[in-house]
Amino acid sequence: MREDKNSYLLTTIKDHGEGLLSFITRRVNNDADAQDILQDIWYQLSLMINTAPVEQTGAWLYKVARNKITDKYRKHSESLLDDVFGVDEPDYSTILYPDSATPETEYLRGLFWEQLYAALDELPEEQKQVFVWHELEDLSFQSIAELTKVNVQTLVSRKRYAVVHLRKRLKQLYDELTDK
Repeated sequence: MREDKNSYLLTTIKDHGEGLLSFITRRVNNDADAQDILQDIWYQLSLMINTAPVEQTGAWLYKVARNKITDKYRKHSESLLDDVFGVDEPDYSTILYPDSATPETEYLRGLFWEQLYAALDELPEEQKQVFVWHELEDLSFQSIAELTKVNVQTLVSRKRYAVVHLRKRLKQLYDELTDK
């Protein structure tokens, strides 16, 4: 039985691999991403054939490829707070996650959170709520969209406005703490 599954998998890769890679490559930015997506598809196929047979394998493969490509673009569009700060922006990790807990680091951490919450209170409620749900409560944009019945792109935009405001406000704190 195991040999049949392995044979099926190898035959499928041989029959569909080249065309599937070409399909993916035309839709993503680089070859490395295309290879990663293809590997995810082969892995998902290997899991599927262990549980149930896949009918219309070609159609299934291309559907999974489209879904993986869409997922990649969704993840790319969701900019996390760390990504928004970028390389030239302040490194708050020394304040939030110091090597040792001293009274000074505890004070700085408390000051940071106090300033963050004060800056959040300055935002319109929709922007504040999206930021809190996505960054602090770790909800996906899709989950937030389902809760609020608001389009994902609208939520991403609201979060972006919140991040721009927070970046400006927290940069002031960072400069004060580092004497810049």
